[in-house]
Amino acid sequence: MPSDSDHKPDDASPPQSRSPSPNPQDTLTLRALVSTKDAGVIIGKAGRNVADLREQTGVKAGVSKVIQGVHERVLTITGSVENVAKAYTHIINQLVTSNPTSPITSSPSPSHTSIRLLISHNLMGTIIGRNGLKIKNIQDGSGARMIASKEMLSQSTERIVEVQGSPESIGHAIEEIGKCLLEDWERGTGTVLYHPGSDDRTAGNRRSTNSLPSYNSPRRNGDNRRAPSPTSPSLQQASITSQPVANLRTQNISIPSDMVGCIIGRGGSKITEIRRLSGSKISIAKAPHDETGERMFTIVGTPEANEKALFLLYNQLENEKERRVGRESQQQQELQD
Repeated sequence: MPSDSDHKPDDASPPQSRSPSPNPQDTLTLRALVSTKDAGVIIGKAGRNVADLREQTGVKAGVSKVIQGVHERVLTITGSVENVAKAYTHIINQLVTSNPTSPITSSPSPSHTSIRLLISHNLMGTIIGRNGLKIKNIQDGSGARMIASKEMLSQSTERIVEVQGSPESIGHAIEEIGKCLLEDWERGTGTVLYHPGSDDRTAGNRRSTNSLPSYNSPRRNGDNRRAPSPTSPSLQQASITSQPVANLRTQNISIPSDMVGCIIGRGGSKITEIRRLSGSKISIAKAPHDETGERMFTIVGTPEANEKALFLLYNQLENEKERRVGRESQQQQELQD
């Protein structure tokens, strides 16, 4: 497998921890998790394969740098929806041909393979659709199968969507997924990107976690539908404050009004604990900020402190969601009895 010196520095994924705002008209950035071995095939000797890919499809493509002891890397492809789908189809065909024993092609049938896409948690609802109709249509139309992970990846707000099938069916599914992502791209702003091995690199600075809890997809702007159980906060784009010395960031999240009480706790006990454990300052709007009825939480702190605050907030919401689901199940059981 080629070393990092075999390809140019700009082959690496962007170093920022939060996703950029794409051009909503025609530019899609789609990331995937690949093994280190597969990354070598994608790059090719002296970067030849990735250079050919760019020339043939017109996309920007790169693979994140090798991290010692970490066996996964992130493939990032940016371009039009059609070209991104074409690039992924090309890559999958290349991996099937050159590395049939790879985990990405673990199926006994060489014509059946899979790839793990990294999708913002806040965009999952766009892909799944109401009552799962969108994901069903994508699967029926492409012939591919899609499996969405229930949990967000560690230290991020991304989840894995595994797309299984022939390279051509996967490419077709990716094109449809890309259209969904561009259609509702605003929901992806502020996404905390996943970096393989992030726990190892930050173990001394923040608490290491296996995964962040998952939530139902939040409601779209201007759409009155809601998921059956409590919704998650919708991440808004983070902005750097005017205090670069302390590396402080301000991040806003919108939380449904009916979930605010569980975060504040009796006498403010829970929010006080979250502030203490994370080190971030957290303020809560006294009234909903728009017609959705959601209230704005403003988090100010270092990137590490803010991510810990987000984890604690999410954990509190997950506990409340499980409590409510359990209560509903008990009530239904009592009615049946």
